[in-house]
Amino acid sequence: MNPVRKRRLIITLLIVAAVAVAAGISVFALQQNMTYLYSPSEVDAGKAPANARFRLGGIVEEGSVRRVPDTLTTDFTVTDRFRDTKVQYTGILPDLFRQGQSVVTTGSMHGGVFVATQVLAKHHATYMPPEVARAIAKAKAMESKDGTRDPGPGTRKSSTAGSQ
Repeated sequence: MNPVRKRRLIITLLIVAAVAVAAGISVFALQQNMTYLYSPSEVDAGKAPANARFRLGGIVEEGSVRRVPDTLTTDFTVTDRFRDTKVQYTGILPDLFRQGQSVVTTGSMHGGVFVATQVLAKHHATYMPPEVARAIAKAKAMESKDGTRDPGPGTRKSSTAGSQ
């Protein structure tokens, strides 16, 4: 191999290696900032990360919203109509936040309670975030695969707080 070809080969290999290193660093950095959406059924099944940030999507259970007096702390329950997850949020809730509405919360699990750092509420009576709709459909499919009967509207199985 003549010296010119050898030099070109070395330069090409160095460029390919640099691009590979840059791509690897980019993918690693992006994975650190990704937050995946889980339904309460998936959280109850242990699919959500134990000590990492993730998004919890579902419907605010009717009658579950409790505001702590003289603070901005609100406790409520998010459900996918099969399982429930208790949520605690400190801050100003969106104007559209109310019982029976779809929400997506960002935070992490602490002692069986999802501590939210952000709460997003839906904007229209017939709108459901696509991620929440998929998570609820997946929970329904999981329930059907388990061979258990669909509890139907108005009834659901409750998750245990100590399972996390």
